[in-house]
Parts: sequence; structure tokens; C-alpha cells
Amino acid sequence: MTSQATPAFSLEFFPPRDDAAQQRLVEGAKQMLVIAPHYVSVTFGAGGSTRDGTLDTVRTMRSLGCDAAPHLSCIGSSRDDLKGLLQRYRDEGVRRIVALRGDMPSGMGASAAGALHHASDLVEFIRQETGDWFHIEVAAYPEMHPQAAGPEKDLTHFVNKVRAGANSAITQYFFNADAYFDFVERVQAQGIDIPIVPGIMPITNYTQLMRFSEMCGAEVPRWIRLRLAELGDDKESIRAFGAEVVTRLCETLLDNGVPGLHFYTLNNAEATLSIWRGLGR
Repeated sequence: MTSQATPAFSLEFFPPRDDAAQQRLVEGAKQMLVIAPHYVSVTFGAGGSTRDGTLDTVRTMRSLGCDAAPHLSCIGSSRDDLKGLLQRYRDEGVRRIVALRGDMPSGMGASAAGALHHASDLVEFIRQETGDWFHIEVAAYPEMHPQAAGPEKDLTHFVNKVRAGANSAITQYFFNADAYFDFVERVQAQGIDIPIVPGIMPITNYTQLMRFSEMCGAEVPRWIRLRLAELGDDKESIRAFGAEVVTRLCETLLDNGVPGLHFYTLNNAEATLSIWRGLGR
């Protein structure tokens, strides 16, 4: 896998919950401008629980000079809800969006799941309502979506999202580069050739990493788990080891021509910047 284009780097943030977190977010985002992100994405809570926060954070990021892409989830939303949000983003001048199915909020029954049940439905809806206004990003799962019936069915879901109108994709994070390259090859065999950008998760906390990975179906290789477990509560050593592991992964990906890297920052500037510095970019 090779690419002649300069890789594009992007960052993900989540909306802060209070004024102190907002201040930390702004300070951290300013530090990460050294990466010169192609764009930043802003997450969207299950069932729209952070809907206003998403828009506020998009505005914050744009005020810092970043192209900002809000996440948009169809779970728990009516067509009118989604149409209204799309119009708000258009009015704000937003030109990029991350279209996701989203997670079912706890206690929500199937009848309240919303009008659209799949990310491919949402992509199709966005295209119907807004034409080519938005550059649409979708999610990809090199190690399979945790709720998929199998790898081939998961691949079919991804292909459907692209054929519905997606422009590019961001993967779930992974620590096995071969899983990514295998997924890209399988996608290209289906006649799909959109950029599929690896999602990169910094390692700063063993318990948090294992909890996230269990929820999203990302495999943490045994050797990494054992090393992290052995480090126990030594936060500094965990951060140093994590930065080394993830930097090596990024080097492997970049050396093999990936279109870019998308950092799941968790609003933590230092964790992402330590990887960036390790890459010597």
C-alpha cells in the first residue's frame, strides 16, 4: 500500500462538561495546533445528550482556525431532528460532518431508536437533504464492529455507507497494523477506493484502555496488556510505554502510505503531542 499524497493529520475532541474543562480544552487545542490538523472532529453524545455542546465546541475550534466536523448520530433522532441539525450546521458554514449510527442510550427501547437505524441510512439522508454540501466521514472497523454478525457482513455495511455517499472514513483504533491493511485490501477488492484514515488512540491509562477496548471491540495485544498490567499504578511509566508503542504503530502506518492519522485525543494534549514528537514531523 503506497500513497504519493502528503498524509493529513486530524484530531478528535469531546464537548467539555463545565467551564474548567472548557478552559483545559481550549488550552490543549492551542498546543495541538503545532500538528496543523487538516480538520478536527467533535463527538456527539448518545441520543443527542451533548448536541448543544457539540455545536459550541465546533464554534470554539473554528475560532481557533480549525476546520471542524461535528459527529452526527441518527440513533434517537427523528428525520426532523436531523434535518434541523443539518440546517444549523449549514448556517454555521460547516462543510464536513462525521455520520454515525451511534450507540443506543441505556434504557432506550427499539421503538425510540429513531427514524434511521443504520449509518448508511444517515449518509443517504444527508445527501438527499443537502446534496454535496458536506464532506461526509464514516466509521470503519478493521477488527469488525462488535455488534456485527461477522467480518463479511461488517464489510458489506461499510461498503453500503460508501455507496450511499460517504467521501472518506476514520477507523476505530487498533494496535495491529495488519488488521488495518487487510481491511483496506478487502474494501478495495469491492471497488471502493476512498481514503480510510487510521484512528489512533494514545495509551495513558490501563483500566480506561481496557474498558474502551471491550466496548468497541478493539484488540489490545497480549504483550501490551501484560506490560501495562505489570506497570501497575506507575502513571509516568505507562505514559512513556504507551507513547513508544503507539509511535511505532504510527511509523509503520505512515511508512506504508496511509492517507493520514486521526488522533483520538480524549482532550489530552500531552498524550497526543508525545506521539507527534516521537514521529519527528
